[in-house]
Amino acid sequence: MFFLTFLTYNDKIDIGRDLIINWVIIMNSLLLIIDLQNSFINENTNNVPNNFSNLIIKNKFNYIAFTKFVNDIHSQFYKILGYKGCINAFDRRIVIDTKNNKIFEKRIYTAFNQELVQFIKANNISIIYLCGIDTDACVLKTAIDLFENNYNVKVIEDCSMSHSGIEFHEYAIKMLEKLIGKQNIVKML
Repeated sequence: MFFLTFLTYNDKIDIGRDLIINWVIIMNSLLLIIDLQNSFINENTNNVPNNFSNLIIKNKFNYIAFTKFVNDIHSQFYKILGYKGCINAFDRRIVIDTKNNKIFEKRIYTAFNQELVQFIKANNISIIYLCGIDTDACVLKTAIDLFENNYNVKVIEDCSMSHSGIEFHEYAIKMLEKLIGKQNIVKML
């Protein structure tokens, strides 16, 4: 009798007298936490770090990674929008323990770049759970970019927020429901 292992679903399929295929599908998940940095924590987002800590403790993900927005005086964010956050080391600091997980630095709204794509491929990630700050900017842009590039992406609504307030968060969630599908907006707490 021969056994073939293809790719952790573990169904045995009998396809003949002497051949059984042990079908194994590796479904690795990534929790990608967007811009949970000092600069984005205010009265609208101060409960978000505890939500992340609770989510991470549940240990439902094969991989956890973070993004860190890096701003400087030459950026469009500074020059055009007048955004002066995330310029110094304190403002850029991620507010929870990253536990030596991967941190992707970015200078634009989206976290979608070649470094992230290589990480996804190298770790055989098939589903990306996305959450963080701001729902109406970096979370939204990253979710759309992942979706448009054929990745299975889920936005965790109850672990995302906008430092501009709940109305911006709720509006972004409505837009995401329209743009990536209502089934791709989830609650996990």
